[in-house]
Amino acid sequence: MEKIFLTAALLFLYSSLFSQDTTTPTEFNFDFEKLVSGEELPTDWFRWGSEQFELIPDSTTKHSGNVSMLIQPKSEDIESSFGCIAYKIPAQYKAKNIELRAYMKFEDVDKPIGLMIRVDGKSGVLSFDNMQKRGIKGTSDWNQYAVKVSYPDHAQNIFIGAILSGKGKLWVDDFEVLLDGKDIREAKIVEPELLKADKDLEFDKGSNITLNNLKDQEETRLYNLGLIWGFLKYYHPAVAAGEYNWDYELFRILPELADLKGEEWDARLQSWITNLGELKEGKEPEYNDEVIIYPDLDWIENSGFSSDLVAALQKVKTAKRTGKHYYIELARSIQNPVFLNENRYKEMSFSDAGFRLLALYKYWNMIQYFFPYKHLIEGDWKLVLAESVPKFIEADNELAYKLNMLELIGKIHDTHANIWGADSTLTAFKGERYAPLKTRFIGDKAVVTGFYNEELAKETGLKIGDIITAVDGKPVDALIKEKLKYYPASNYVTKLRGISRDLLRSNTETIAVEYTSGQNAKSATLKTYLPEKLDLRLTDAKPDTCFSYLEPDIAYIYPGNIDAKHISDFMEEIQDTKGLVIDLRCYPSNFIVFTLGRHLMPEKTEFVKFTHGSIEQPGLFSIQKHISVGIKNKDYYKGKIVILIDETTQSQAEYTTMAYRVAPNATVIGSQTAGADGNVSPFYLPGGVYSLISGIGVYYPDGTETQRIGIVPDIEVKPTIQGIRDNRDEVLESAINLIQENN
Repeated sequence: MEKIFLTAALLFLYSSLFSQDTTTPTEFNFDFEKLVSGEELPTDWFRWGSEQFELIPDSTTKHSGNVSMLIQPKSEDIESSFGCIAYKIPAQYKAKNIELRAYMKFEDVDKPIGLMIRVDGKSGVLSFDNMQKRGIKGTSDWNQYAVKVSYPDHAQNIFIGAILSGKGKLWVDDFEVLLDGKDIREAKIVEPELLKADKDLEFDKGSNITLNNLKDQEETRLYNLGLIWGFLKYYHPAVAAGEYNWDYELFRILPELADLKGEEWDARLQSWITNLGELKEGKEPEYNDEVIIYPDLDWIENSGFSSDLVAALQKVKTAKRTGKHYYIELARSIQNPVFLNENRYKEMSFSDAGFRLLALYKYWNMIQYFFPYKHLIEGDWKLVLAESVPKFIEADNELAYKLNMLELIGKIHDTHANIWGADSTLTAFKGERYAPLKTRFIGDKAVVTGFYNEELAKETGLKIGDIITAVDGKPVDALIKEKLKYYPASNYVTKLRGISRDLLRSNTETIAVEYTSGQNAKSATLKTYLPEKLDLRLTDAKPDTCFSYLEPDIAYIYPGNIDAKHISDFMEEIQDTKGLVIDLRCYPSNFIVFTLGRHLMPEKTEFVKFTHGSIEQPGLFSIQKHISVGIKNKDYYKGKIVILIDETTQSQAEYTTMAYRVAPNATVIGSQTAGADGNVSPFYLPGGVYSLISGIGVYYPDGTETQRIGIVPDIEVKPTIQGIRDNRDEVLESAINLIQENN
């Protein structure tokens, strides 16, 4: 995932937050004026991020009062970490949106800074913004900034703060928090309503399910139970109303089923369903031509269940449901799924077979009912559940569990989906140390393309363009086959993108490599280093400016560090140039689809349509929204537009490419992109496993899919090994040639 490390890191800090006091403060220390002598930070404020940053109450430079907070790195060697001063507020309010305001002053800042606001629920992050996409950096005197996010109904905690993610100095002062435009100090505190599901804590210390319990039950029955448990979770009105902690209902029913066979097993499940509560008959669902995916419920009648069990399941299927659900909702506006009240079970024992089975059931059913690209999964998704049951039963340690989870996640073919965050177990599995060489697959060849530390790389004897053929005696081809299942992604080239980053990792201080340099086969022993010795950023150094000229008549835009406020001035300046190259081999630092798009189109032009799911009919996905880019503009840019893409073009970058390619005289050049578009939906799985899925379906106006396929270039151009050796950007060269040939 090519999103900024900073954003991801702040999301994953969720794991440490509930140790903080959740008592509502009588006063908020938003101006830092409460400062106890001998304490490092003002009262109620705490540190997030790296210890490499200083957080200093500054009595000299302040906006008002006695002090502000200064954030600055301790040294000049900062590369990919961040410093953040943060404050926690219990979310005991009712509102539609929450806004954070504060004053910032900064000097010589080289990476985007910003205010941070995050709203968390029981399941994790519900709303988040850290202003990174605004690209605020450089030097500026005191100014007030603001950031606003939605305030979900299931909020539990609010976090506010300010972030510095590179060099320079940032001062911040005089925070304000507003709920629906009103100061939080004036907001009425609303005590949260605890439902029966919230009060059920019986299995907090463990499921009491043993491996023997599960082995005594046939794998087929455990597969069927997974189907039924997940169906009831999302379809039964009583579960939707929060009447049951559905995780713990699984732990109750499993032992009861252990000794039952055939009709007795069916009868117990039928009574289980009946005892959940009375059902009201709902309306027959109406489907239209815009439906992309229909609910997959044929298994109810095709699984060989007794007639009574089938009847009970069918009654749930046709029951009256509302748009409200304890475990799921659709986000406002975008409508991607928000998974609610999913306990992380961070302290679970990985030897607990019940929780491992629960993790499988949870994930499989999330995909079954709320993944917009389920129809693109290879084969029958139900077979994946059947194949996974014995694997999760046997995975009785943390590494085995997480590797099985990675393999399961990989089955949905979504580059957004992975195990995200700093996971020490997976880090140790992949290797805690790195050789100082960057590699990239050109075709099936692992080619050295750069260095994580140039001085240390010189010691290896390898140079850019050399081809790694084996690592510690194992051929690269064999390593690819071995690793593929643990690198979830939408397509093969993006899997290789992930493998290339980890190819030269190890837990030992050296690794042996075989490689070819020119026509010569060679070998070397490479020293490995801990991350703090290297610059492990995913992307190479960005251009000094987002706007430049490749030639006097060819303009260039690099959205990876774009400052959106200068777009109009730049487009006016280049109005008469022959061509414009937009390099989307990056993740845009600002959302510029419409800001730049208005300059590229003569009129409003449809470029995308979305699907989203349904709470009333889980598993249903239909086209709901068509989006256009551009405005009526006789002064639109009339030169040739060339958009550059490759496997690093992902998500927002793919969406941006879709928008700009509908411009007159636009051509897309490059190679297959990451194939993961649409807003993401995050969630936790048992064991504190943090993951995401693409939450909405993204399609071209004609219905062509982008997921897995990615953006298909008009002209395919791939880097060559010789081009890398010669330090040439062959994709960019092709763009320049195309513009010159057509003028």
